[in-house]
Amino acid sequence: MTTTVQAPPLLAAIDAQSLSKSFGKVRAVDGISLRVEPGEIVAFLGPNGAGKTTTIDMLLGLSKPDTGTVSIYGQSPRSAIAHGLVSAVMQTGGLLQDVTVRETVQLTATLFAESRPVDEVLARAGILDIGDRMVKKCSGGQQQRLRFAMALLSDPGLLILDEPTTGMDVEGRREFWSSIRQDAARGRTVIFATHYLDEADAYADRIVLVAHGKVVADGSAAEIKNLSSGRTVRATVSTIDQAAVAAIDGVTAVEVNGDNLVARTTDSDALARYLLIKTPARDVEITSHNLEDAFLALTGDDKK
Repeated sequence: MTTTVQAPPLLAAIDAQSLSKSFGKVRAVDGISLRVEPGEIVAFLGPNGAGKTTTIDMLLGLSKPDTGTVSIYGQSPRSAIAHGLVSAVMQTGGLLQDVTVRETVQLTATLFAESRPVDEVLARAGILDIGDRMVKKCSGGQQQRLRFAMALLSDPGLLILDEPTTGMDVEGRREFWSSIRQDAARGRTVIFATHYLDEADAYADRIVLVAHGKVVADGSAAEIKNLSSGRTVRATVSTIDQAAVAAIDGVTAVEVNGDNLVARTTDSDALARYLLIKTPARDVEITSHNLEDAFLALTGDDKK
């Protein structure tokens, strides 16, 4: 099935500059700038209260920034939405419970001057086979797929997704991201917020990390991981002087649980040599930090 994603050429999908937003004395967003090119899949990550939702609201024109500017394909967010260039899939709300899946999409289609065929978007969302099911009978994952189908009706150039795979099983999540990848290959731009860091690692071209209302890291998954310096060393050892391990140059943390030792270090070679020569350690394993390690290191309270 082939669709033509509508998106003006050569213009940034998102161009947000120096956004700030306060609620009373709380500064939710503090100078965030973000430029996203057509066809990019961008994960927008951060802990609760980091400013993600407030930023997304400003990108969608639901909230006006105190300072800064937002343009979507060179237009204001409201203008871009009015022209069908932007759709959003939010985590909750927006569904009538006492109509069918197909009726929901048909009703939504009447809001657009032009829309993709109903069965086409149902198929792309993986719910064509439950078109006659009442919405209230759908699982949480199926309802999220329904929101996705509704978002595809205007054939938007930009999709903004908030926890898009909440409630989906593993197979459903994989099918969803396969569909997103196909759309991106045709020029659709996707920015998504998720708590599933494995999804960001596997499917995002780029990861933007926010904390305390600011962008603290922006790059590929590999680049983000590299920002969290050091490695983790694991070993099985019957007896160990934990203080001696902690005193080795480069070691930043040591945990010993029974026979299992886990240490974080910026010099894994030195620690491995110590374990293999000075202790009865076996099964020594050295691993690079994963995205979760980087997420915690870069967005922790000490980064204020």
